[in-house]
Amino acid sequence: MGCAVVPSFDAYRNLSAVPAHRILRSSDLLEQLRKSVGFKHIAVSGLDIDGYHFGRGRSSETSFPPAYVEAYFAEELQHSDPLVIMSRRRNSPLTEVEAFDMMAAPVRLQHLNRSLDIQNRFLVPVSRDDCVYGGVCFTNDRPFTESERQLLAFLAEPLHKSVTKPLMDHFAASIFRLSEGEVHCLTLASKGLTSDEIAVVSEYQLETVNTYLKRATRKLGAANRTHAIAEAIRRQIIS
Repeated sequence: MGCAVVPSFDAYRNLSAVPAHRILRSSDLLEQLRKSVGFKHIAVSGLDIDGYHFGRGRSSETSFPPAYVEAYFAEELQHSDPLVIMSRRRNSPLTEVEAFDMMAAPVRLQHLNRSLDIQNRFLVPVSRDDCVYGGVCFTNDRPFTESERQLLAFLAEPLHKSVTKPLMDHFAASIFRLSEGEVHCLTLASKGLTSDEIAVVSEYQLETVNTYLKRATRKLGAANRTHAIAEAIRRQIIS
């Protein structure tokens, strides 16, 4: 299994065909962060899509050693790793030491970490509406200082968005699964119509219109209706 290098997503018919674990490519944001905090390895995991949330092992981009990634996911250690479990449960950044104090670590995980020199993991969950959908994990040869942890936690969400954006954008049409009604209501809303006016034009009930717009907003990961319209236009879902 290991990690695959994915220079382009054009060769894949849909998101499920993309290799689940990929080598993390360099970016300006990543390099700037590395200069500020000298971490050793990094993993950016999870997508803001049902079925691909952090902890499922369905999508990650990482600089961890391929042998570690292969063994970790082949043995499904993400389901018993206290760092993953507790950071999702608490929805807060955690060090490996803190997580292992809360929950006993599997012997196999401890052995794997030691044998491949994976030390001092620090994991920052990324969430929306209290749903943890992503995670950014850093390692170092020494424990991170408090100020380093604060900086990593502050930048984890924009870093996660930057890394996952090409994948999300490429598969927008199939990822978001907007229904015909949701697209129709978004299109009418983009023309400046209110919910009442959309109900008249579309012949949907007002409650149905609001439900469609709320669902579309949630599926697009938008903060509100205006943001959802902008996202739908940007992703060429509506014009």
